[in-house]
Amino acid sequence: MNKGIILYQSKYGATKKYANWLQEETDYDCVETKSVNLNRLSEYDTIILGGGVYASGIAGLSFLKKNIGRLSDKKIVVFCVGASPYDEDAITQIRTLHFKDELSNVPLYYCRGAWDEDAMTFRDRTLCKMLQKAVAKKDPSTYEPWEKALMCSAGKKCDWTDKKYLQPLISSL
Repeated sequence: MNKGIILYQSKYGATKKYANWLQEETDYDCVETKSVNLNRLSEYDTIILGGGVYASGIAGLSFLKKNIGRLSDKKIVVFCVGASPYDEDAITQIRTLHFKDELSNVPLYYCRGAWDEDAMTFRDRTLCKMLQKAVAKKDPSTYEPWEKALMCSAGKKCDWTDKKYLQPLISSL
């Protein structure tokens, strides 16, 4: 493999776990986006960015968007981590919203994460509770995959992280 780096932004630990697993598989360097030395990125052929999915956005993607001009000669790959099971429509929505212009050809992979309301910030926990109340008003037979996961995990601690989710990304390298 060529020389690469894994950049990640992890709020509750699942993305960091995947980044560390990727590092084990690839021997790439692994750095949080907030600690990356932008000038050092020129040393790498491949840049992998990982971030959690929050309200259809990917944590850390703004770093990539801001610096994409300096990285145009690099192979760039993005993986996102969320509590919901894989849903093609949700991934398409994320691509449509966030992978425009220079990012339009960047591959996007999805890894299922974890759920732990006790570890959440007050703000995140409150937003999730509000969302759960809104979803609870719907007929459960009409739930989208993310809504079903939200309702099933309420009040529980769940960890769906699994190295198998990284296989398509690793194969692409």
